[in-house]
Amino acid sequence: MVHISRICLRKYGNFVDNLRLYVRGGGGGMGLPRLGGQGGNGGDVWVVAKNNMTLKRIKDKYPLKRFVGGSGGNSSVRALKGEKGTDVEVPAPVGIAVTTDDGRIVGDLNEEGDRVLVAKGGSGGSLYSAFEPTKGQAKHIRLDLKLIADLGLVGFPNAGKSSLLAALSNATPQIASYAFTTLRPEIGKVMYPDYKQISIADLPGLIEGAYMNKGMGHKFLKHVERTKQLLFVVDVCGFQLASKTPFRSAFEAVQLLIKELELYKEEVASKPALLVVNKMDLPDAEDKLAELKEQLKNPEEFSDLLPGDMIPKNYMTFRHVVPVSAMTGLGIDHLKSCIRQSLDEEATLKSSDVLREKLLRLRSH
Repeated sequence: MVHISRICLRKYGNFVDNLRLYVRGGGGGMGLPRLGGQGGNGGDVWVVAKNNMTLKRIKDKYPLKRFVGGSGGNSSVRALKGEKGTDVEVPAPVGIAVTTDDGRIVGDLNEEGDRVLVAKGGSGGSLYSAFEPTKGQAKHIRLDLKLIADLGLVGFPNAGKSSLLAALSNATPQIASYAFTTLRPEIGKVMYPDYKQISIADLPGLIEGAYMNKGMGHKFLKHVERTKQLLFVVDVCGFQLASKTPFRSAFEAVQLLIKELELYKEEVASKPALLVVNKMDLPDAEDKLAELKEQLKNPEEFSDLLPGDMIPKNYMTFRHVVPVSAMTGLGIDHLKSCIRQSLDEEATLKSSDVLREKLLRLRSH
């Protein structure tokens, strides 16, 4: 028996996924020239990962969004070495990328207790600075939330992602037969008989051109970066966003999704991936599945089906191609097994790589 729980994140209007803060290290303390005394260094500002913290909570608790380290103590006759200023810690959720205003990554917070120095305190006055202290670093930083989940669902609107997650989780998300029904990221959790839990992030459907920031898709492509693997979902019978847009077969939909990911960031498209072929309850589904499998074996031969600028640089090899019907439950248990197998294999490979690196380091000493 596989037990499922489902966590629904709040509607996107209340869902804070990016926060801009002002941080400044404390100024250094004055030195004491006649006795050669050294001022204390200013306090540093750190961002520290804490469980049960959200960006919204930070925003509510610190409305000014300013964090300043304590000033270093001046050198005096009583204490030639001035005291160091107090460090300041900014609490942040696990799963944060700390970036500068222009997008440069300062550090990542992947586990509770991880910490990133964001503003160094100034140096205390000393012989080398004519006993004059320096100011602390001052800057704006961004805390960028990227959901950490084992798998990220990737698909165009109406591919049946919400229905699939509902089938996996016995939940009732917003489902309708029109595009753009998932307007917020949601996380479903699957628990296996040995109590292993696997999390799946359901993100709003991409649309062609998402990498250029059309629609909501691009806003959530960054969340895909923080998933270990990708779960592509396509409609076996193909897809048409609207009457004015071209019809796309299942094969074309797969290649266009890969291209969207490549255009956003190439390394995202190189993640391990599984392909779920949904809506197998529809007429002619078996024939269309056979055609898709044939096309996936030799994608280069069928690239002329795609517009030239939408052909992926690298065709993706899926670890598993799993036909399912989210509506009838066909193939869902097999999909759960494939997901578990793929994640377990990846974990074993990573453990082997870590062990190999440790052995190489030992040999080099």
